[in-house]
Amino acid sequence: MGELITTNLITYEYPMNEKIRSWLRLETLLSQIYELSNITSYSTGIAFFRSVSELIEILDRGEVRSELIKELEKQRTRLSNWAEAPNADNQLISTLLKQLSETTSNLMSAARFGHHLRTDKIISMVRQRLSIPGGCCSFDLPTLQLWLNIPQTERDKVISGWLQSLDPLNDALQAVLTLIRQNGIFEQKESHNGFYQDNVEGKELLRIKLTAEHLVYPQISGHKTRFALRFLHIDSENGILPDIINFELSCC
Repeated sequence: MGELITTNLITYEYPMNEKIRSWLRLETLLSQIYELSNITSYSTGIAFFRSVSELIEILDRGEVRSELIKELEKQRTRLSNWAEAPNADNQLISTLLKQLSETTSNLMSAARFGHHLRTDKIISMVRQRLSIPGGCCSFDLPTLQLWLNIPQTERDKVISGWLQSLDPLNDALQAVLTLIRQNGIFEQKESHNGFYQDNVEGKELLRIKLTAEHLVYPQISGHKTRFALRFLHIDSENGILPDIINFELSCC
């Protein structure tokens, strides 16, 4: 029986500006935090707190709230303009506009992002040790060891409070990034000798869909109006790159 070849497409993304770069990093960390919030061991606990610590660092660097509010208003204006177009699905647009209004309202009334996490004693204690290689051993953090062994219901209540403080940020970020991603349409493209380049105007996010069949991935570079894709084999020394690589591209 022959070897099965996967036809699953992997989606790679590349931000065309610093704002989108920051939002994609926030999205990744929030996804990790929610996924790791069901702490089942010391190791998963440390992984959870590491993601929380990195999230706090990003939130401390810039004004995420004001940028998200601007983007939500921008998307609301765009949807309102679409409603005037022929054959527009006004019911869908109306639903989306209502959701964006609620998301914006929750965002504006939410406490300062990360404040609930920053001021928590357990999180602060673990954060102090994360920069030290192996600094989160149980003998370094006996308080954490105790906390991880208190009744599950008590721990879940604390963690639930942490996550609820992040919900307005997570909801706004998901709404914004979903609309930005939907702003582009995937088109079939092909690269020759592992290279592809093109011009793009007024776009913020590149998305590439590529099969894992040939163990090839895209290295993406770009800024404002121009971008280039260079396809590389995962085995940089011995891997063979196909002459022609088919992929899908969406400029959002």
